[in-house]
Amino acid sequence: MSDVEVPESHPRYEQLLTRHRIEDGVEQGITSPQGLIAEGRGEAFDYLLGERTTESADRAERAAAAHLLLADHPVISVNGNVAALCPEAVIELAEVVGADLEVNIFNRTDERVHAIADHLRDHGAGEVKGETADARIPGLDSERAKVDADGIYDADVVLVPLEDGDRAEALGAMGKTEIVIDLNPLSRSPRMAAVPIVDNIMRAVPNIIDHARDLRDAPREELERIVAEFDREAALADAERAIREGGSAGESMLDGE
Repeated sequence: MSDVEVPESHPRYEQLLTRHRIEDGVEQGITSPQGLIAEGRGEAFDYLLGERTTESADRAERAAAAHLLLADHPVISVNGNVAALCPEAVIELAEVVGADLEVNIFNRTDERVHAIADHLRDHGAGEVKGETADARIPGLDSERAKVDADGIYDADVVLVPLEDGDRAEALGAMGKTEIVIDLNPLSRSPRMAAVPIVDNIMRAVPNIIDHARDLRDAPREELERIVAEFDREAALADAERAIREGGSAGESMLDGE
């Protein structure tokens, strides 16, 4: 939590708090300065969505929960921004669906990987993968190719919040079912995903948790039906239409200073 005091009465309370969490992450060595830019870009798309979870995003979050529950080896990939913004939520989601947590970052150093893993453990995580990095994602030249052999490399379903498009494509080429949380429906990441979730991560992860709890005791046939009925192309089209039409929150775009 940031030391900066943000009054809850401020019209941009949630957004300012999010910014300060990313700033704190930079100071702690968890997030990179580029993470600040990524957060600002996502915030702009969220304005246009009306800062709400659309019906199509909620359906995607329900499909994501079904995929994770059906998986033999689900893994949640965690980068610096995810660790700074919602560590408790991703840890809870991992517990609910039986997933591993693995640190994977573009601007990789051993110090940052260890800092993020320690940050997750400080918030209640048990085992955190990503520090071994004894395998590589084929066809990827960046540092994000480095993964754990018993983690992302071995996973059948991977949840990748705030993803880089190159890794999204490479994971898809490996035959993995990929769930992406990204506020830009035109980005390569959601367009490569089996389940593109166009929503703010601060809303999306708790919603997936709620759906997973609701579906945890459902028969396998129901989970498979939810997965089969999800229309990724319709989800992307709905998200793009919602952004182009704008939301009421867009009227307050100049209030964020």
